[in-house]
Amino acid sequence: MIPEKELEEIRIYLNKSENPLFFFDDDPDGLCSFLMLKKYVNDKGKGVILKTAPILDLKFERKIKEDSPDFIFVLDIPIISQEFIDKANVPIIWIDHHPIVEREGTHHYNPRFYNKNINIPVSYICYKLTKQDLWLATVGCVYDFEIPDFIDEFKEQYPDLLPSKTNDQEEVLYKTKLGELIRVINFNLKGKTEDVKKSLNVLQRIETPYEILNQETPRGKFIFNRAKKISKEYSSLLEEAKKTKSKEGIVLFLYPARKISLTTELAGELLHIYKDKIIIVGRERNDQIKLSIRARFNISIALSKALKDIEGYGGGHEKACGANIAKKDFYRFLDNFKEALKE
Repeated sequence: MIPEKELEEIRIYLNKSENPLFFFDDDPDGLCSFLMLKKYVNDKGKGVILKTAPILDLKFERKIKEDSPDFIFVLDIPIISQEFIDKANVPIIWIDHHPIVEREGTHHYNPRFYNKNINIPVSYICYKLTKQDLWLATVGCVYDFEIPDFIDEFKEQYPDLLPSKTNDQEEVLYKTKLGELIRVINFNLKGKTEDVKKSLNVLQRIETPYEILNQETPRGKFIFNRAKKISKEYSSLLEEAKKTKSKEGIVLFLYPARKISLTTELAGELLHIYKDKIIIVGRERNDQIKLSIRARFNISIALSKALKDIEGYGGGHEKACGANIAKKDFYRFLDNFKEALKE
């Protein structure tokens, strides 16, 4: 974990900021981290979700010019380009938990500086920072493969959302009301940018999980109903994916571009179903195939080797990776990946 001294440094930056700009990843870990920090600074500043790729580069320089922030907070984003940092001319507070990428000119906070193999979600770090919004922190952590050490506190506060004896991440995600809440929030990050922005604006005003799950308020009903529409498409894709037969220990499911990208969610649930297999889910769009890869062992090294001489990029966690591969190179990439797994 990040030492308390460093957490206090981040608090000082947050407390100083009058017009922060938050960049965050488009999953519940990144989103919940943003929501917690936004509430901590009394709703100051703006948030920008990174939907196309988890890379903060010069495409986003215009946001600095538009908003003139006094601090930039980067949450759950594994890569910031050096060019972006050099042109920002604003203090950048980078809170992340992916493998370390060295950059100059940021205040970089990452538990992997202390243990390169540890996985501590950014939402966990933000909860330790803010000491508030327990439910948001739990949503972000469980989504990101971690049952946090404050789970018992969550069970006491929300006993109807998580049974007291449930501590397995997959069981929580797929068999509890907390898991339903996580899926609802996650599905609100899908779809057209303008629709996601509407959901983000509403989510910033949600006070309790029951607003959403029980549709207690118009804003909670909005979030619930938007997720319900996306859930229908997801269920259809999942049923199609479940018909896939594994080959050489790999379940490979490719589907054509649709309005919504659901590769991450499909890969996660397929791993829950096919527990001893490697899962590769790909969405074909234009000349690219966007992949989510899951397994119960470290596949990140095999992925990095498979990318050699391939048009594309990839990375992520040890057991949960993503990649974007040129369609013309996909099956050569797949062969490379299989060979790398044997090493």
